[in-house]
Amino acid sequence: MRVRIPKRTLAEAIGILERIIPNRSSNPVITQLFLQGHSSGLTLRGTNGEVDLELTVTAETEGADAFLVPAHLFGQIVRGLPGELVELSADNQELEVESGSFRTRLATATPEGYPELTFDAPMEARLAAPELARALAHVRYAASTEEYRAIFRGVQLEFHPGALRAVASDGFRLARYDLATRTEFVKKLVVPARSADEIIRVLKDTEGEVAVGVTEGKLVLASEAFRMSVALMEGEFPDYERVIPQQFVGEAVLSAEALRESIKRVKVLADKNNHRIDLFFQGDALEVVAEGDYGRGSERLSVQREGEPQLVLAYNAEYLGDALSPVEGQVRIRLSGPTSPTVIEAVEDPGYLAVVVPLRV
Repeated sequence: MRVRIPKRTLAEAIGILERIIPNRSSNPVITQLFLQGHSSGLTLRGTNGEVDLELTVTAETEGADAFLVPAHLFGQIVRGLPGELVELSADNQELEVESGSFRTRLATATPEGYPELTFDAPMEARLAAPELARALAHVRYAASTEEYRAIFRGVQLEFHPGALRAVASDGFRLARYDLATRTEFVKKLVVPARSADEIIRVLKDTEGEVAVGVTEGKLVLASEAFRMSVALMEGEFPDYERVIPQQFVGEAVLSAEALRESIKRVKVLADKNNHRIDLFFQGDALEVVAEGDYGRGSERLSVQREGEPQLVLAYNAEYLGDALSPVEGQVRIRLSGPTSPTVIEAVEDPGYLAVVVPLRV
């Protein structure tokens, strides 16, 4: 097999797969990168046992041989090549790599024993790839990182007629994103948060639509450029709707960026144990305050206010900053009380909602 391919195209594809393929494994074959030429380009595959991914890139090819190469070593070599074009020649269990003035030969292995990757599933829905990436990215931060949190270590996807909802929560905060769709698919499933990260990376630069299907405990995504399957978690979230307050004593609207930057500045002085910052709402002003062992910092911001004339609430600065991170433009902060959940909404993007529970002080 012979392949001629732009270095950038090859390096980008390997870079995506390297995040999935492990450096070491009790099953050494999954540390390998699968390569196969075909009439319209080059196919690259990788797996870690939880996520299977196949990418197809445009290249000039002769032959359709398939072989394995050490994924991370091959990635290092490709990224360091001096030329803009890469030529690959595979024969006799060796791969010759040539670019510019550089040439090397790598030992290869046959695909025998390589896991059979699962991409076949009845495709139930078609979604705009960037929109699905957006839905996942807006809520991923709220998933738990603690092993004992079980189902909360995932992102729940809820397919309904005409809508998709993505939800994540760690029990202390919640993020929800609603996306309008044309699908009639009805299903609830939970994607591990780490797998959601890989889906986001693949989808964010994908143009057009992606087909979605579910089979044998796996979520399958497919487009002209890739095929991907992700092992799902068992179970579904408890009734998270009950933690979203419906009645409020006040609300404020202001620039999300201004509040984010203010929190970044003052939280440097916050207590390192609970990262506490205080928000003082009074009239048409909001004062952001943090105080710790080394001093006190504060900043005053202008807001549009409704409800009780004065409110004081304390938050974990990290949690509040995360809830604000996906918001562009104006943010609406809806307050249900000093110790009751606070709702964060994006004024320009009604699909996004977050819940943050104030600290009890």
